[in-house]
Amino acid sequence: MDVYGEFEWRGMVYDATEGLREVLAKERVTLYAGFDPTAASLHVGSLLPIMALARLQRAGHDVIALAGGGTGLIGDPSGKANERSLLSADQVAANVSAIRLQLEHFLDLSASDRMAGRASQGSSAPAGAPRFPHGSETGPGAAIVVNNADWLGRLSAVEFMRDIGKHFTVNYMLAKESVKRRLESEDGISYTEFSYLLLQASDFLELSDRYGCSVQIGGSDQWGNITAGIDLVRRKRARKTHGLVLPLVMTAAGTKFGKTEAGTVWLSPELTTPFEFYQFWLNADDRDAERYLKFFTWLSPSRIAELSDATASRPEQRTAQRELAREVTRLVHGTQAVADAESATEKLFGGHVSAMTLAEIERVFSAVPSSAVPFAADGWSVPELVHAAGVTASKGEALRLIRGGGLYVNEQRVTDEKGRLRPTDAIEGQVFVVRKGKRDNFLVRIASPRP
Repeated sequence: MDVYGEFEWRGMVYDATEGLREVLAKERVTLYAGFDPTAASLHVGSLLPIMALARLQRAGHDVIALAGGGTGLIGDPSGKANERSLLSADQVAANVSAIRLQLEHFLDLSASDRMAGRASQGSSAPAGAPRFPHGSETGPGAAIVVNNADWLGRLSAVEFMRDIGKHFTVNYMLAKESVKRRLESEDGISYTEFSYLLLQASDFLELSDRYGCSVQIGGSDQWGNITAGIDLVRRKRARKTHGLVLPLVMTAAGTKFGKTEAGTVWLSPELTTPFEFYQFWLNADDRDAERYLKFFTWLSPSRIAELSDATASRPEQRTAQRELAREVTRLVHGTQAVADAESATEKLFGGHVSAMTLAEIERVFSAVPSSAVPFAADGWSVPELVHAAGVTASKGEALRLIRGGGLYVNEQRVTDEKGRLRPTDAIEGQVFVVRKGKRDNFLVRIASPRP
C-alpha cells in the first residue's frame, strides 16, 4: 500500500490537492504541519497531524514540525467563533519550548542535519531549485522542528505589506470560510486575525525557500490557510505545491474529541496523568475504537481487523479499547507508564484499592478533591470522618448515604452506621479513598500526629 493509500485506508484524508497521490508515490518530498502554542502542552487532538508526519517520515519523506511562536502571537480564527485572547510574548515563548520537546518525542531527528544543510544554502540557489537531492536518498526521511518566530519576528510591517499582502486581494480573503463565518457573527473579526492567513501563507513560502518544502498538512479547518500558502508560493516562486487536510476528529456520540468531564486530555503528564490518559482511551466508545486504532497506533491492518472483530463479538471485554489504551499510552508516555496504568486499573476496578500503594493512589486520584482530618489514635466514626473531610454536608447526610448503600471507603461499601475507621485502616496509614454514590471520589488524608 502506498503512503497515500494508507492514509485513505486509515480515514486520514479529508481533502487534498490534485496530483498529491502521484507526487508522494514518485518523489521524496518535504512536508510540514504547524502547531499552535496556545497552551503549555499539546493535546490528544494534536496526535493526528503528529502521526501523519511520523507516517510520512517512515515512508521516506522529510518532515517539518512547525511550532508557531510567531503566529501564536496573533491567533488563528479558523474554527473559532470568537476572537482569541492574546497571549504575552513570554507565555508564547514558554509554550513553544514545551511543545517543541513534545514534538521531538514523536519524530526521528537523527538525520536532522541533512535538512539543516539545505537551509544553509540560503538564497543563493535559484528560485525553484531543489534544496536537497531527494532522489539520492533511501530509507526513512529526516525531521526537524522549527519556530516561525525566527522569520516572522524579523519581518517589518512594510515588508509584510509589500512582499506578502500585495499578492492577496481583500475579496480573496473575504471568501475564506474562517473569515466569512466570523463576519456573520455579532463581534466580527479584528484586522489582527483577519491577516492571520497571510502569515501562515508566508510560512509556507519561507519553508519552501529554506528546505524545498512542497506540501502542507493540517486539519480540515486549515484548508483556506493552506491554499493561501499554495497561491503565494506559486505567485512569488512559480513553484507547484500541495496541501493535505485531515478530518477533525469527533466522537461517535457527536462530542468534541479529547474533551472529558475533567477537561482537555493533554499530552503532558503534569496536566493529564498517564493513568487518566490510559483511562481516556480505555473508555472509548465501541463505535470509535477501530477508527482510533487506525488514527493513533502503528498496528497493522490485520491486527486492527482482529481487534475490531473481537469487539463486535465480545464487546464486554473491551479488547480493542485495551489495546488502544496500551498502544497510545506507550507512544506518548512509555512502557513503564502502561504497566503502572494497567496495574492501577486492575486494582481499582477489581475492588482492591487497599492493595494500592500511596504512589498509585496519588496518580490515580490526582484530580479528585482532597482534604485532611486531624490524627486520632482511636480513629473516627465513619459519619464523623466524611463530614469532617467535607465529603458530606452533615453527619446526617452521611448516615443516609450508608443506609442507601451509597458510601464507600477504599472501595468497600460501608454498611455499619456505627463502624469506626482507624489510622491502620488507611492506605499506608495516610489516606482513605472515599466514594459517594457512583462516581464522586474524595481523598481524605490523615494529618501527621503531633510529636
